[in-house]
Amino acid sequence: MIRSLSMTFACLFLLSCTEPPSDTPKSFEKTLLEQLITASPGSTINIPEGRFTISRALSLKIDGVTIKGKGMDKSILSFAAQIQGSEGLIVTADNVTLQDFAIEDTSGDAVKVNECRDLIIRRVRVEWTNGPDVNNGAYGLYPVQCENVLIDEAVAIGASDAGIYVGQSNNVIVKNSRAEFNVAGIEIENTSNADVFGNTATNNTGGILVFNMPNLPVPGKATRVFRNRIISNNTPNFALPGSAVSGVPTGAGIVINSNDEVEIFDNEISDNDTANILISSFFSTGYTDRSTSEDFDPYPESIFIYDNQFSGGGTSPARQELKDLKASNYPDGSLPDVIWDGVVNAALLENGVLPPARSICVRNEGVVVLNIDRSNDHANVTEEMDTHDCEFPLLPAISLSLETESTGR
Repeated sequence: MIRSLSMTFACLFLLSCTEPPSDTPKSFEKTLLEQLITASPGSTINIPEGRFTISRALSLKIDGVTIKGKGMDKSILSFAAQIQGSEGLIVTADNVTLQDFAIEDTSGDAVKVNECRDLIIRRVRVEWTNGPDVNNGAYGLYPVQCENVLIDEAVAIGASDAGIYVGQSNNVIVKNSRAEFNVAGIEIENTSNADVFGNTATNNTGGILVFNMPNLPVPGKATRVFRNRIISNNTPNFALPGSAVSGVPTGAGIVINSNDEVEIFDNEISDNDTANILISSFFSTGYTDRSTSEDFDPYPESIFIYDNQFSGGGTSPARQELKDLKASNYPDGSLPDVIWDGVVNAALLENGVLPPARSICVRNEGVVVLNIDRSNDHANVTEEMDTHDCEFPLLPAISLSLETESTGR
């Protein structure tokens, strides 16, 4: 009783009194680990406001769970002192929602989600707070082999590979998010039926990448990139040497490599020093391992670029071959907004050109395609546009039963 009265007096004297938190930043790690292990379908794991030190990789294996914080700048899991595992959070479950928290400074990938169905990542920030560094984790948000993925209002900063990466997946929306100071800002790889819109990609090495890589179980196709801001992606490449993205040239806005059925429209694309858009075959990547499986299609085909706003860019290309082309062909100006390596599948040619259905089509006022004729050692570099004056039936919007339908046009 005496203790209770003295506490009351202290509260009155100080004009305020709050109950001590149930978990201190030091003890919350244990609570979170227990919640992840004992969660049941339909349950919500709450991350309170505060910065919490996490020393071990976290894992969620239960379907139907929501992990929810108080905000990406309020509920922060810091892995700067990580001693076990490399990932921050590993999810191997279906019907999962990750929302309103941050993961910082993991040894490896920040959030990795494997073989999931129905995934929502909303207002999650992943960041390496020391800035661009080869020793940072490779991937920020990293769903792979998933079906039905929504990434909305996320933030990814400082990944040494890709900030927001979706790989070998189907039916994907990445929207309203920000990727900054990563090697690849947003990367869609070996993924089919993806909409990427309303995002800002800036200060990365490459802003938005749409890739197909060989020797993976599935190829990708049918990606729409629209209503994004892809600005000043000129951070020097800090990827691990020999990794796939180590070949991405500094100053690339959008890069399409070995992928088919890609639409790029209604974007603001500016001030990317190598080129605002690069389109290349697998043969131009510079990968150390050049082996491919027999069924891999190395050529980018059925690309449609229209109604984008371009400005700046192409003023200081990183690749030597492009430096040489600029010096010889554009000494006082900049490279065109769209650069294509010109490598095609000879078996598809009709009268020496690709048929319209397999072509790179451009309906963007004032924009030309610079064909650098890589196959012939740049012997016939052209800006010829007749073969690019074409169009395709437009891809449908992606529909997710998770939350929303994407829009466009």
